[in-house]
Amino acid sequence: MNLLKLKQLLEQFFIEDIGERDVTSDTLFPVESQGTLTFLAKEAGIFSGGDVIKTGFTMLDSTIEIELFVTDGESFEVGQKLAQMTGSMAALLKGERVVLNLVQRMSAIATEANKAVQILAGTKTKPCDTRKTTPGLRMLEKYAVQSGGAFNHRYGLYDAVMIKDNHISFAGSITKAVEIVKAKLGHTVKIEVETESKEQVIEAVQAAADIIMFDNRTPEEIKQFVQLVPPHIVTEVSGGITLENLALYRDCGVDMISLGCLTHSVRALDISAKVREREGVY
Repeated sequence: MNLLKLKQLLEQFFIEDIGERDVTSDTLFPVESQGTLTFLAKEAGIFSGGDVIKTGFTMLDSTIEIELFVTDGESFEVGQKLAQMTGSMAALLKGERVVLNLVQRMSAIATEANKAVQILAGTKTKPCDTRKTTPGLRMLEKYAVQSGGAFNHRYGLYDAVMIKDNHISFAGSITKAVEIVKAKLGHTVKIEVETESKEQVIEAVQAAADIIMFDNRTPEEIKQFVQLVPPHIVTEVSGGITLENLALYRDCGVDMISLGCLTHSVRALDISAKVREREGVY
């Protein structure tokens, strides 16, 4: 994870939540008041967000001591301690909600991604995410997908070419669209073409696309389309696939299945924050 960008994101989130000050914590607790904040799992899952915890709390107070009991990508059970932070009570409470919100969401995404990995285990097919991420959180959400053992699709419009149906309509054909892109871009930029029919798949192969996506196709159609694509071209399936129906696509023989559900509709994992004075007990 890019720690410089992470700090920039956290700074924005803290400014949004804290504003000029935490009127409650700053009023209640003097600077010397020390305490411990512990993140506890209230449901099982896959952890993601260790850097968020370490970076977030130290940004508010560099003297806060942080101990992580799990690493990114590691599974945890109900009741397990995930992290413990000791230091200024006011600083701990200022950072609690922002950091916990992110860890809950990232761990939820990692958990869903891991479920997809398990469903496809034993096949050549790898699950990956999409650009259907929360605005402002793409880096964190895509990192969480990796924590769960799944893979990332392109990060944005800037790092790969994906020629979709509307691009094809404007360009006139798949052949013309690929031809224009190849003439203008360097050899390091991958070109993916979205297809919906046998004829489009054949055209994309002949146009020498690097990746061919079968969009909104049934498992039976996909098995037929795969036979038309030579091994050096990566194949991908997308459209309407969820964890509930993912198993239907296990034996289609494609390289990748992209799942918007990994990021766009996850429910935050239930993780609680418990506090105590430094020498006290819960």
